[in-house]
Amino acid sequence: MRPEILFPLFQDVTTLPGIGPRLATLLAKLTGARVKDVLFHKPTGLVDRTRQTTIAEAPEGEIVTLRAKVEEHIRGQRQGQPYKVRMFDETGFLHLVYFHGRPDYLKRQLPVGEVRIVSGRCDRYGSEIQILHPDLVMTEEEAEETALLEPVYPLTAGIVPRTMRKAVRGALAICPDLPEWLDDAYLTESGWPAFRQALGMLHAPESAGDLGPHHPARSRLAFDEVLARQLALQLVRARRKAQSGRALAGDGRLVEKVLGHAPFAPTGAQTRAFEAIRADMESGERMTRLLHGDVGAGKTFVAALAAARAAEAGTQTAIMAPTEILARQHAKTLTQLLEPAGLSIIALTGRDKGKTREALLQRMRSGDVDVVCGTHALFQEGIDFADLGLVVIDEQHRFGVSDRMRLTAKGQRPDTLVMTATPIPRTLSLAVYGDLDVSRLDEKPAGRIPPETRLISMERLDEVVDGVRRAITRGDRVYWVCPLVEESDQSELSAAEDRWRHLRATLGDGRVGLLHGRMKAAEKEAVATAFRKGEMDVLVATTVIEVGVDAPDATVMIIEHAENFGLAQLHQLRGRVGRGDKPSSCLLMYKGPLGETARARLETMRETDDGFLIAEEDWRLRGAGDPLGLRQSGLPEFRLADLEAHGDLIARANDMARLAVHRDPELTGPNGDALRVLLYLFEQDQGVRMLRSG
Repeated sequence: MRPEILFPLFQDVTTLPGIGPRLATLLAKLTGARVKDVLFHKPTGLVDRTRQTTIAEAPEGEIVTLRAKVEEHIRGQRQGQPYKVRMFDETGFLHLVYFHGRPDYLKRQLPVGEVRIVSGRCDRYGSEIQILHPDLVMTEEEAEETALLEPVYPLTAGIVPRTMRKAVRGALAICPDLPEWLDDAYLTESGWPAFRQALGMLHAPESAGDLGPHHPARSRLAFDEVLARQLALQLVRARRKAQSGRALAGDGRLVEKVLGHAPFAPTGAQTRAFEAIRADMESGERMTRLLHGDVGAGKTFVAALAAARAAEAGTQTAIMAPTEILARQHAKTLTQLLEPAGLSIIALTGRDKGKTREALLQRMRSGDVDVVCGTHALFQEGIDFADLGLVVIDEQHRFGVSDRMRLTAKGQRPDTLVMTATPIPRTLSLAVYGDLDVSRLDEKPAGRIPPETRLISMERLDEVVDGVRRAITRGDRVYWVCPLVEESDQSELSAAEDRWRHLRATLGDGRVGLLHGRMKAAEKEAVATAFRKGEMDVLVATTVIEVGVDAPDATVMIIEHAENFGLAQLHQLRGRVGRGDKPSSCLLMYKGPLGETARARLETMRETDDGFLIAEEDWRLRGAGDPLGLRQSGLPEFRLADLEAHGDLIARANDMARLAVHRDPELTGPNGDALRVLLYLFEQDQGVRMLRSG
């Protein structure tokens, strides 16, 4: 139940002064439909009307406030001409200009011969000084009672600044004093105000500096928002730790066989990650661990060792991938790694039909299969396992929590390993995956040669095509990535289909394949397999190849219009080459002139192959818009916190949340009630209920 003290903040916005049903609909789209949503709608600018000027000294293009007398009203001579009000002071004349102005209203507001204070943006039209639709027109008595410093809010059509400010004032007036969830010493040390006071300061900036993310009021509110999120994640973690899992212990013989037949020695990072997973599996608690690492750092090998461990304990492993190509790629790779240890691996996707599918399902039910690789098909009705002990979810951000839940429901409290090939900065991993234990793969297998990365202008396209011709003559194989599937009137970006036709005409029909997301799964699989087997030399593709198309002997990656891709995506694409021991190269083709951010991205790609460095730089360059393209992965939509500016607060909030849950797991102690209010205020109570089932 929501605490009663929060009821005023969860009222509909129609309870606020000036907000009727029509405006409420607009306000709901802009801020949200409740009083608290209006309070969390932070100002982005400040109008300063405190400095008055004379008409002659009014600076052009700026908001000015001045005192003048009304001389006359001038109607437009014909339709479409504006209504003007001529005013003067001791230094000159000014026109207030109104399009579609109502004369009767304006004559009441601006009577001839009376002095008025007016404020608005000053412009010059020829020799004439004008204010078009002034923001404020007041008597001198009214000016004494009017705030001349006014916050500026993001608005939507139909809501004017005055309405927004009035709604905020109304929301502040009914905001209750909430119990303090931060201790006094922490507030004093941080220099932060109380929550309600911080809201008041947020909406009453006194200078441009007060709008910054590091102002004490904003920092306080950002910390509260982040703390609510971290508290929810830690409650989920604690609840899961309290649930009994299954101890999946083994004698190590299958793991030893996998290691003995592996084509390479595991890296230190792979060994450390597997040891952490093994310890989790052997404990009586349910494992939920995130494995993230650089492109080519060997996540699949770690998953293979975990699957061998599960098999030693007599249980099965399910590996869920976002695409059919990737699911079948996993099955192929795991077969090579696990078959020498006597384990059986199958792929099950939506493409398997009829008797073939039934035979696969029967093998799963009977326990004849150790590892099943599949897509969403794995958690559908009618798909059962003999004993599912380990669930591995690859490219975790492509799946929702409910997907994870439905797959884990196929077993008896199975352990869960989620994997992503996107290296994640620590702060972000706390924000997104704070409820998980985390292992990083930050080493590449020995012997790998990083691709040589070069920047080249699109104007040199013919030279690049000639270079591709020479490369395939040498026996090299080439990925060629385009941003769009087909030509678009809205964009000049290269289309995959156009480039495919161009390269076929230049290099020969049989040498160039095409792969994009609009193709049917079977078509995509056929093209990917043909390229992998060397039946074609050049694969023209969209970013569908970012994960899953694995041709270890491909050595050239060409990315057209690379300036339009994010850093993390460029790094993923480049990771498709340089997977063997042959030298490889990546050409980033761009169309100039490059903006500052685009140039910084491409230079970063040229300078480093370290995915974790690239992830940090990507976050820095993108800001809080959509770091690493993780928006769909559960990256929270913060309204008061800015992930980039408040990164240090996330780590502090995580520490505080861990301590609070450790001391009081049910939040029933003296500070627990206040923390419950915090959770409900930021609606993390729903997150707790949803995540608890993971």
